[in-house]
Amino acid sequence: AAGVYILEAGMTTAQVAAAWSPYLTMAEGIRIAAKAFTTDVSKLSCCA
Repeated sequence: AAGVYILEAGMTTAQVAAAWSPYLTMAEGIRIAAKAFTTDVSKLSCCA
């Protein structure tokens, strides 16, 4: 559902990375993946 919303809303990776979402969901995984486009992955948490 989160992925469909993101695509239909035409959100950028920056918008997805900045969006709030409940923890431990598919949406959280998508948000972290979006952050990887603009953040040094060595600085991202291994656990969230």
